[in-house]
Amino acid sequence: MDTIVLKFGGSSVADNEKLELVAEKIIGLYQKKHNVVVVVSAQGKTTDNLISEAKELSQDTQDREMDVLLSTGEQMSTAKLSMLLNHKGYPAISLTGWQAGIYTNNTNQNAVIKWIDTSRIRKELEKRRIVIIAGFQGMNENMDITTLGRGGSDTTAVAISAVLGAKNCYIFSDVDGVYTSDPNKLKEAKKLSAISYEEMLALSSEGAKVLHNRCVEIGEKFKVPIITKSTFNNKAGTVISDIIEENTLKSIVKKDISRISIVGNGIIRNFITMKAVLDIIEKNKLEMLEFSVEESKISITFKEQISDQVLEQIHTKLIKED
Repeated sequence: MDTIVLKFGGSSVADNEKLELVAEKIIGLYQKKHNVVVVVSAQGKTTDNLISEAKELSQDTQDREMDVLLSTGEQMSTAKLSMLLNHKGYPAISLTGWQAGIYTNNTNQNAVIKWIDTSRIRKELEKRRIVIIAGFQGMNENMDITTLGRGGSDTTAVAISAVLGAKNCYIFSDVDGVYTSDPNKLKEAKKLSAISYEEMLALSSEGAKVLHNRCVEIGEKFKVPIITKSTFNNKAGTVISDIIEENTLKSIVKKDISRISIVGNGIIRNFITMKAVLDIIEKNKLEMLEFSVEESKISITFKEQISDQVLEQIHTKLIKED
């Protein structure tokens, strides 16, 4: 029986209504005779609120105690989702990071997973239970709670997929895939059906918020296919894998206000693209501070603030004509 791993972000589990949607997606896959492992984030802004509340008590919060506090957000999500699934007649069990056997180094707030003891997870799957694991957390050699840093639930999900040999790792959020640019800024942005690990890492390093870069690195190392999908619709998502298509441009990202990056396999050899970008820069009389080219990415840092109109010009020239 195939094992699949599903990860649901904070916006996907933000309230009871959204938990109902999540439960239905899980049940649909469970009914298809899959072993289902679910990783969840804290609900909505829970982590931010916990940090704020801690700072009200003391500006000098202890790292160990902060990890104990922050880990509670994901535990709330797992317990609520497990209760809901059991109420609907589907056997589920919630596990904290340490109950799931996730061992990390001793770094607080940005711990790295060292290894995962899968015996408890496998034991529960053998009972045909849906295993719901708190993302973002683990335990160090001193049996202290640690957290993995922002985006850590993505890392948890892909790491568990790797050690279980999962068929796929689905990352559910409020967006339905990876786009050629930010669809909230450019209505012409197109969703990609597939992208390579290398290209996704380049996007993540430039601020694209679809996936945490550490989870992509794990996916690439252990060849775990990652599929990004929306919790709120049934549209096809984007597959991140080691399958490299022909040399094509994939996405254009504006980071902060003065940096634009163009990502695509083999872009370092695409001189037509480089010339097109430079022509647009010259046309808009923009002053560059840096122009760097890597295997899968061109990055340009500008002296002044870059408008969305410039981003749109580059996207229109490169993506639509590619």
